[in-house]
Amino acid sequence: MDEIINKIAKSGLITIDLEDEYKKINPEIKILDVQQFLFEGLILKEKDFRDKLKNHDWSLYKEKYVHIICSEDTILPGWTFLLLKTYLNNSKGSIVGNKKDLNSFILNQFIEDLNLEGFRNQRVIIKGCGKLEFNTQIYLNLIEKLQPVVKTLMYGEACSTVPLYKKPRDKK
Repeated sequence: MDEIINKIAKSGLITIDLEDEYKKINPEIKILDVQQFLFEGLILKEKDFRDKLKNHDWSLYKEKYVHIICSEDTILPGWTFLLLKTYLNNSKGSIVGNKKDLNSFILNQFIEDLNLEGFRNQRVIIKGCGKLEFNTQIYLNLIEKLQPVVKTLMYGEACSTVPLYKKPRDKK
């Protein structure tokens, strides 16, 4: 009986699966709803807003990712989120936006911290297709980080990739 050989495993390809990396990070996320600081939950009155911020328990967000939302459809001045951020200095990071933006923010920190030595002159696949939603910009950030050091970059699955980049051979 012939032995089944996993050619993909022996190929020396390195796969980066952003969904797996997100799971490894296992981010602790706290939602911060601006609505709780608004007068009658709808109107931003500056003095009232500032008083509520001063009396809020900001330790709830320490070492957590903070997803800032406003559950009410209300018009807020731009400085609203800037002032909120000044109270979130002990968080791992904060973002205003949707879930996709939050996931992207967290993954971007993974990319920034990525140690490139294990990828030097390697053939790398950036895995596509997953359940986790994030912005396409994350792929662009990953490519920007990897391209200077890798031999080749591909996108997809090991059995079906799209070539993205191949390091030019040195001219002699």
